[in-house]
Amino acid sequence: MFIFTITLITLIIGCLVILWGTSCYNKFQELIIRSNAAEENIDTTLRKRYDLLNKSIGIIKENTKETDVLENIANLRSKKLSNFELDRKLYECINEFNVIKERHSNLKENEEFMKIDLEIRESEVEMSALRKYYNDIITDYNKYAHSFPSVLVALIFRYKKKTYYDGKNMDDEIINDFRL
Repeated sequence: MFIFTITLITLIIGCLVILWGTSCYNKFQELIIRSNAAEENIDTTLRKRYDLLNKSIGIIKENTKETDVLENIANLRSKKLSNFELDRKLYECINEFNVIKERHSNLKENEEFMKIDLEIRESEVEMSALRKYYNDIITDYNKYAHSFPSVLVALIFRYKKKTYYDGKNMDDEIINDFRL
């Protein structure tokens, strides 16, 4: 009878550990799926921004005397950039786009140009929300991956700490990654 009781208690404890481990694993999977979905949405929005800027080049050239407009856009397609880097490059191009818009008031009369301008501004709001959403998920993931007892599951499945959308690593000594 004593051996049966010990076996039963061991079996119950084993089942509880398996249930707990499965629950932790599922939580990690949920966070990974959510972060991947957020990355896909960011990627789609970045492609949309790229296309809008690329589309604006012809309109700008038609309505101004400028010939070397948004030259960085053409170069971006051939480069292998992370979403972080692409976002920064597109931001530079959007700043150039805005300077051109302010310099040439006749562009504000072009309906197609103003439509592109509106879509670019809307995409900035969307990107801001997507960045925040992604970073919130990564914060939850990193907290979960480094808190006890879920850290045990993270070690077993080799889940590593993830960086935030802006690519900043809060654990290193490099401060240059905090540039704007």
